[in-house]
Amino acid sequence: MEQFGALGQFMPLLLIIVVFYFFMLRPQQKKIKQEKEFESGLKNGDKVVTKSGIHGRIAELTETAVIIETMAGKIKFERSAISAELTQKVNQPAK
Repeated sequence: MEQFGALGQFMPLLLIIVVFYFFMLRPQQKKIKQEKEFESGLKNGDKVVTKSGIHGRIAELTETAVIIETMAGKIKFERSAISAELTQKVNQPAK
């Protein structure tokens, strides 16, 4: 280790930072990108589920909000309140 000098002392710290990036930050960035793509792909008539578990069909879209028609009536939500994971599960064909 003495031949590496100061670099040898910081090597474990650099390794921890690299591992942290690839196992924590990168997957989170990938998930955020997928969520944004999902939000931009929403259209009228799509069946959706909110993150709070409300099921409905999109009645109207604005730039930042979505009006969802449920059995109880129409409710306005932010686009970010729509869950990509839950919506995909609901829209999968029955097995």
